[in-house]
Amino acid sequence: MISAYHIRKTYTSGATEVLKDISLDIADGEYVVILGASGSGKSTLLSVLSGLERPDSGEILYDGTDISKMTDKGLTAFRREKVGFVFQQYYLLSHLSVENNVKLGANLAGNKNFRDIVDAVGLGDKLKSKPSELSGGEQQRVCIARALAKSPRVLFLDEPTGALDEATGRNVLDYLIKLKRERGFTMIAVTHNKNIADTADKVIEMNSGKIVGISLNSQPKNAYDIGW
Repeated sequence: MISAYHIRKTYTSGATEVLKDISLDIADGEYVVILGASGSGKSTLLSVLSGLERPDSGEILYDGTDISKMTDKGLTAFRREKVGFVFQQYYLLSHLSVENNVKLGANLAGNKNFRDIVDAVGLGDKLKSKPSELSGGEQQRVCIARALAKSPRVLFLDEPTGALDEATGRNVLDYLIKLKRERGFTMIAVTHNKNIADTADKVIEMNSGKIVGISLNSQPKNAYDIGW
């Protein structure tokens, strides 16, 4: 479904090469973890694969269509219609309630049944709360609910459990994995936590802007059987 060929990306006017000739394939419905230390290039790779940023060179194909060659308008439509995002920064609208923040994602997909998602991430009693009234972990769960309410074909997550305590993190990760299996979307998560990688179908390890290993989990673990 997703194929990347010879992706390169530089910052600081070309002085810092962050992605160095990256090539990979991700199957439809696969759960992939991109694993690496801070500065390894994993978050940049996530941004490029999702169409948030353009590579300097290379191709990113979704079912044969190269999104790196799309116009800005076309790329915006692609992101709106095909993908969901969960960022380390929450990007919630401060003047809107939890319900209305999640509704933003739901409206893009014409999804009127988003309340079950809010309940599943443990925020059913916070529907009318504003982001300023929530903890960091609660705000992260709003982001996850908003992304899921969009019914994406591909869900991208940048350290999705980083702001959550262990119990909540396991609950949310378990819900994400189960929902992925039920709905069949592709899920690509970036993390530095090797334990979370044990729950994935495929693990892509990065170091210094390069892929240094790709492995498959023949029997992925569930969220309650891993270390934390």
